[in-house]
Amino acid sequence: MRIGIGLPNPIPGTQGRTLLEWARRAEERGFSTLATIDRIAYPNYDSLIVLAAAAAVTERIGLLTNVLLAPTRNPVVLAKAAASVDQISGGRLTLGLGVGGREDDYTATGLDFKTRGRRFDEDLELLHRAWQGEPVAGSPKAVTPTPVHNGRVPILIGGMADAAVERTLRWGIGWTMAGTAAQSAPFIARIRQAWQEAGKPGKPRIAGLVYFGLGPNVDTGIPAYIKDYYSFVPGPEQLAATVPRTAEALQSAVKEFEDLDIDEIIFVPTIAEIGQVDLLADAVLRK
Repeated sequence: MRIGIGLPNPIPGTQGRTLLEWARRAEERGFSTLATIDRIAYPNYDSLIVLAAAAAVTERIGLLTNVLLAPTRNPVVLAKAAASVDQISGGRLTLGLGVGGREDDYTATGLDFKTRGRRFDEDLELLHRAWQGEPVAGSPKAVTPTPVHNGRVPILIGGMADAAVERTLRWGIGWTMAGTAAQSAPFIARIRQAWQEAGKPGKPRIAGLVYFGLGPNVDTGIPAYIKDYYSFVPGPEQLAATVPRTAEALQSAVKEFEDLDIDEIIFVPTIAEIGQVDLLADAVLRK
């Protein structure tokens, strides 16, 4: 199982140079992937801009949006931006895409929250047509550079609704999740069974997301971020209390996901200090 690390792009107050240093250090320490978390109505850095910058200062590490809220974007602009990052990075980009559950992200962009699922399905079709070089949305010519891998940017679908299974089978190379191994296991089994029954080759790529914080500032740093980011849900304090904050807890999470035979786990920071990269590497990367 590969082990990746999130960039601190959603943590308020993170400086731009920290993101670049984080990307360089993550590649040096041997992480498989750099991932972003996406919001609109929050003071985070834009996922694709961050990954384009990360691509410019790295050479091999994978790049993943985990997940980008596709229906908050104009699909033509999203197709162009994703294909651009894909080419700039030499084909290292994987798009994790979902619809999200916060209405304010849609209010901020003037888009309808209730129709986001239907629009997401339409957008997925448009993305692939655009990447194949077809004129879309009234354009007389192709609108994107040609992606590196067979004329498409690989997609992981997020979400645990029935529609997520259907989208994974039609458009995705796999599925991405957030939560514990126990919470995710039933849906992983469902995705794999549907994949097999659909006669798709190989196995779906499965990625997981786990928050983490390490070092002397965990008792203040973890709740400060989690309570702010998840202020819209009841009891964010309880969520903050579940975030792994010791090497042993992180190693236990790795073992639990390894037992599920997933492809990759992404540890997402709650503290935007560059030392978190080394602390995490020391805890979970095999020497």
